[in-house]
Amino acid sequence: MAETIEDISYDYEEDGRLVRRELKREVLSKGAWSTIMFLYEELDRKTDEWRMPKVAIVRYKKWNGAYRKQSGFNISSEKQARQIVAAIENWFSEEAKAERGAGTEE
Repeated sequence: MAETIEDISYDYEEDGRLVRRELKREVLSKGAWSTIMFLYEELDRKTDEWRMPKVAIVRYKKWNGAYRKQSGFNISSEKQARQIVAAIENWFSEEAKAERGAGTEE
């Protein structure tokens, strides 16, 4: 178990063989409840080649001095990732803020 956020890895091995490798990470929140977004690849066991990158957003809880996975969400394709980005950009655009009116300041 990881004692710090920096110790958390999204790499995964089966029978001593790396089958999921972390490419990049972004820590979205720190503390007793932490959220990390990982860019990762999975090994295609039939072709022995790495598949297209995916994204995982994982929520960890620190319990008894170690971080444990609580929940996660995988973004399975570049298309899905771009749809999510577009929706968030739309929701938080200046036009959307103006439509919501006062009382929604950060």
